[in-house]
Parts: sequence; C-alpha cells; structure tokens
Amino acid sequence: MKIAFDPPHTALLAMDCQTGIVSVYATSNDDFIMRASGALTAARTAGMLIIQVQVGFRPGLPEVSSHNKSFAAVKSSKPHQEFFQGTSGAIHPALGPEPTDIIVTKHRVSAFVGTDLEMLLRANEIETIVLFGIATSGVVLSTLLQASDADYRLVVIADCCADLDMELHRTLLERFFPTRAEVITTEEFRDCLNCTN
Repeated sequence: MKIAFDPPHTALLAMDCQTGIVSVYATSNDDFIMRASGALTAARTAGMLIIQVQVGFRPGLPEVSSHNKSFAAVKSSKPHQEFFQGTSGAIHPALGPEPTDIIVTKHRVSAFVGTDLEMLLRANEIETIVLFGIATSGVVLSTLLQASDADYRLVVIADCCADLDMELHRTLLERFFPTRAEVITTEEFRDCLNCTN
C-alpha cells in the first residue's frame, strides 16, 4: 500500500516499547525490535517528529486510584511497580531515545490521558500520526480511538504491534483498525517514505 506522507506534519508514536514490556509481550524480541528500530530510523531520516511514549509512575503511584482495575493491581504490588522502574521501565535501548526524540510519560492506557501529547502535536502542526506499540489491545487501541476522534489522519504499523491475545490482536489489526486508520507493515512504511522523499 502506497501512502503519501508529509514528514514535517507527521509524528511517529512508539508506545510502551520499554525493555520489560517488550520481554513479556513480543513473542520474538529480536524481530520486533528489528522492525521497530527500522521504522524509527526511516521516520527520523524522513524528518518526522518522533515521540516515545512510556508508562511511568511516581514513588507510591499517587496517580493511581483504587477504582482503576488495571493500574490498582500495579499499585498494590511492589514487584509490579519495579517492573516500570530502572532498566525494565526504560525505553528499549535499541529504539532510542535519540536526542531529538520527545518522551511522553503516561499513567494510564492511552497516550493522551493526563499527558501533554495533544499540546505537542498541535504545537508542531501534526496532521498525521503513525502508531505502533505494546499492547495492540491497550495503548494502540486507546490512543488510536482518541486520535481518530480528534480528526488526525492515522497509520498503524501492524508488525510493530504486539499483544498476548493473538486472536484479539489479529481482529483489531485486520477488522477494527482499518475502519479508522491505514494499516501497513514496516516494509510498506519504509517504501512509502522512499517514494515521498
């Protein structure tokens, strides 16, 4: 699939690609990292804005309510908290961040909730968002829905998404995401950028 990109008005969001998360969710870490790294390199070379989104919390997780079913489990477990700290909580070293990348730290599933992501996108006159990350049914789905409602043009790099539920992963990528975004592979993304440049 050939998509025409306008790099100065396009942002690539690499979401929750933290070392610990990659080790749990990506069935073949090396292949996932190779594809994600390739997509990031192509986007940086094309001059796109790179935004690395990561999950992070203050000590004791004051951002998390006991009413939040997902994150309350993290708050009540010291090992789960440590999962998002140190080397495990850092963006995978093969993916950056590079000095020009912007890092957004979130405390919920969506990259938009409680962050300055929307401000960053508007300030940089971004019209198209390219998304990938872990998990497909988590941050990718939540962020895509909010971005769609905000009228961004959306592209999902399918083979740079991962999930523990493979059936749900496939359903989202093959049936649901195409109703709101273009869904392409890393190779197609790089080919599109080569045609754009």
